[in-house]
Amino acid sequence: MDTEARGKGPVKVPPGGGRSVWLVGDLIEVKLSSEDTGGAYSLVEETTPPGGGPPPHSHLNEDETLYVLEGEVEFLVGEDSIPAGAGSCVYAPRGILHTWMNVGAAPSRMLGVITPGGLERFFLEAGEPAAGDASPPPGPPDIEKVMAAAARYGVDIPPPPEQTS
Repeated sequence: MDTEARGKGPVKVPPGGGRSVWLVGDLIEVKLSSEDTGGAYSLVEETTPPGGGPPPHSHLNEDETLYVLEGEVEFLVGEDSIPAGAGSCVYAPRGILHTWMNVGAAPSRMLGVITPGGLERFFLEAGEPAAGDASPPPGPPDIEKVMAAAARYGVDIPPPPEQTS
């Protein structure tokens, strides 16, 4: 294989390695960036606390495949609700609204393969650095920062539906 065409060459990321951020309560660890893979894909590990998960969103430019390593996760992809435990794999094509929630009692862990690569730049820009931190920063996330980065990286986060009483 021509490593010049696929990135810089072999890359090893040790356990706990890679760049990490807290983003809306989830820990996102970038294991392989698009620079590592010549733009082919990005690989991230996501740890989500019980009851946590991202807001519904879609990606203009990327497909997202999520493989559950630990925990119980409920996905919503388009109109489909998909329960997924450890060993399950869920694919969310670009342009399709999707989200997930950790429905278990312990943190869930997933590997995310994002094709093509580049979306990890959104995570790193929108999130708060997590080097060595075992818990998210106090207080709510900086939604303006997240939304501004989302607009730059083709991530659509529609407003939540209005609540009726």
